[in-house]
Amino acid sequence: MGEKLFSAEELEQYIILRNAVENTNEAFVTIDEESTVLFFNKAAEAIFGYRREEVLGRDLAEILSPMCRAGHQEAVGRFVRTGEGRMIGHESEVQITRKDGSILPAALSFSMARFDGRFYFTGLVRDLTDTKSLQARLIQNERLAALGQTIAEINHEIKNPLIMIGGFARQLLRKAIDEKDRAKLTIIVDEVSRLENLLAGLRDLYKLQQLKMAAISLNDLLREVVDLAQSHAGCVEDRIEVVLESESDVMVEVDREKMKQVLLNLVKNGIEASFPGGRVVVSTRLREPQVEVLVTDSGEGIPEEIKKRMFSPFFTTKAQGTGLGLSISKRIVEDHPGCSFAIESEEGKGTAAIIVISPVRK
Repeated sequence: MGEKLFSAEELEQYIILRNAVENTNEAFVTIDEESTVLFFNKAAEAIFGYRREEVLGRDLAEILSPMCRAGHQEAVGRFVRTGEGRMIGHESEVQITRKDGSILPAALSFSMARFDGRFYFTGLVRDLTDTKSLQARLIQNERLAALGQTIAEINHEIKNPLIMIGGFARQLLRKAIDEKDRAKLTIIVDEVSRLENLLAGLRDLYKLQQLKMAAISLNDLLREVVDLAQSHAGCVEDRIEVVLESESDVMVEVDREKMKQVLLNLVKNGIEASFPGGRVVVSTRLREPQVEVLVTDSGEGIPEEIKKRMFSPFFTTKAQGTGLGLSISKRIVEDHPGCSFAIESEEGKGTAAIIVISPVRK
């Protein structure tokens, strides 16, 4: 018998279908009865981390994790023998092990076709990373909303008597003559101020952020932050230079005031960490498709034991600190869609706070 040829119409339909499947966001992987990979689209390359040349013609089991490999081989063999398959036509959640060893959550479903007496299986894989992240954020927001309400009630109950204590202590301090009395009253006033700052920090940390998003020039924001920071007392007294170094300007969509609050806090931290005559650099670095904002100081760096705890609420190495600054900054940044916050530091080589932002696409 001669080979069956496609008609022109059938060939056109095949090309259209292949292009559609090739360019979809879901990964399509087709194998035969021997688990040999016959089709591996662009999305499959992105999800699994392999180029198609590395996969086509090979046993699919070779690119699966050891945990999945045995189950996959047994399932294919059982279907070929019995025609029974538990995963055919059903979607399940799995953990994909990529080429680089990283783990990716995914939804997996299988379909089956028979041609010339042989079975062919197509796996459809959807990356669930964004879905899982959104679910986690929704759960976190629900918890924060409940916790924020409790904090607000506690704040209200404590704030009023605290104001009264602080007010009376300041009045007595102005009238006190005895040095011992003045010393004790000064301690009361200072501790009341510290508690007031702590309550304000708790409110900011656990309050659901209402972001006023707007497209702004990133360089304009950074220039404003640098100009404000240059008048900071520690910067002037210790002759610390604060400079802006930017690769290029981009438009970003952020809450300008909240992001300014974060950046000012980071620059002030850098000033306090730097030695007299030191330097704090605010810079940008393009890392397509995102841009990084770095606040780098010339201090002595952060020891490993402190790095593990620096985002923990109430942990601080400052005598008058509340231990909430970095926690609040991280929270504000990560409340912005597509943004992230990290600290990189090496003892003796300073510290860099890194904010990753997605630019506005024109």
